[in-house]
Amino acid sequence: MSATKVVVIEDEPDILELIEYNLRREGFEVATATSGRSGLSVIGREKPDIVLLDLLLPGLDGLDVCRRLRAVDATRHLPIIMVTARGEESDVVLGLGLGADDYIHKPFSPRELVARVRAVLRRGGVRERDPERRIVRGPLAINPVKHRIKVDGRRLELTPTEFRLLHFLASHPGRVFTRGQLLDRAVGDRAVVIDRNIDVHVRAVRKKLGPHRGLIQTVRGIGYSFRDEEG
Repeated sequence: MSATKVVVIEDEPDILELIEYNLRREGFEVATATSGRSGLSVIGREKPDIVLLDLLLPGLDGLDVCRRLRAVDATRHLPIIMVTARGEESDVVLGLGLGADDYIHKPFSPRELVARVRAVLRRGGVRERDPERRIVRGPLAINPVKHRIKVDGRRLELTPTEFRLLHFLASHPGRVFTRGQLLDRAVGDRAVVIDRNIDVHVRAVRKKLGPHRGLIQTVRGIGYSFRDEEG
């Protein structure tokens, strides 16, 4: 079996060297870039399994790179971890809203870095007992095999995390899930992300559902649930 391939886009040489060394030591295949534009070229050439993307890059910054990756079919579902020196939650929320799967703040430990990468890679498939079962809930049709969701026959363009979240909720209509449960089941290990991440993803999914946004209900003080009919 070939090694998991990681593309690291980071303009600080010391941090780039640290990331590359620790990932290679854990058996990953690593390709690197030091700018947003060169990073896009490396991703196109290497076709990685996951990307570590610095937020502050010269020229084309990490947010712009994320937007471009999510705008084309070839990389729409490519796992992305944002790497940032900023401690402001607004930057994290913006990155997640653009489709990043997770984030990690500098400085970070090698153990934390590897754990984040492995956690996001584990999320690559939807965790269901019958992952190939097609789900139809009112106007919503979910095809896990093709990783496709349609509403009223119109295809929804969702990020990987948004897809997992909507698929998980629709798989359990009527059940109420806390934010922590959704982080565990639909997003990943809640120890490495914040509860507000779920609110950001739910808001994005509702916007894309348009007039059917009410399929996802807010249960005040608890979390969210999915219902078949809007009323």
